[in-house]
Amino acid sequence: MKLRPMADNVLLKAQEAEETTASGIILATTTKEKPAIYEVVAAGPGTKEIEMTVASGDKVVIGQFAGSEIKLDGKDYKIVKLDDILAVVVD
Repeated sequence: MKLRPMADNVLLKAQEAEETTASGIILATTTKEKPAIYEVVAAGPGTKEIEMTVASGDKVVIGQFAGSEIKLDGKDYKIVKLDDILAVVVD
């Protein structure tokens, strides 16, 4: 099944959370934080007032409680408005 966001909505996929800390401590699943960095899966076309500034494949940072979580084909995704994206990760 495919999902195509409308207007200024963006479909995101969570990046896998690291399971160990920088010092090598293995984290239990209950102590892991929700990921803050997501990958853009699809973006809507924008609106007359809002130009879409992200594209498929971009990595972005969003607020912890932004957007709506959905499950599609057994995978977790999040749909957010373009305004909910705080930054684009530049490598």
